[in-house]
Amino acid sequence: QVQLVESGGGHVQAGGSLRLSCAASASTVIIQDMGWYRQAPGKQRELVARFIKGSPNYADSVKGRFTISRGSAMNTVYLQMNNLRPEDTANYYCHGEDAFYDYHYWGQGTQVTVSS
Repeated sequence: QVQLVESGGGHVQAGGSLRLSCAASASTVIIQDMGWYRQAPGKQRELVARFIKGSPNYADSVKGRFTISRGSAMNTVYLQMNNLRPEDTANYYCHGEDAFYDYHYWGQGTQVTVSS
């Protein structure tokens, strides 16, 4: 049973930074197009950043502030978040797609709270 596990969330003031990490619990699968989504209470889940065919893609709201990167280990991904804003407050979820099967992997989420 492979899971994605996130870490790195926390409480910061506006203008601060956080680095989120995500890693699969096992290397028995190959997970591709990994990325990050977020969801705030009462709002729809939205894409933050993800790799698509190896290229990073970002939501307009985070361009220039967030950077997604892959770790050297298989099935790992990071999200460096700089100049955080209160509107970035949300639960952030790691996501990826199985390279061979129609299956989506989701993490349990890590909370990011940005105060003004």
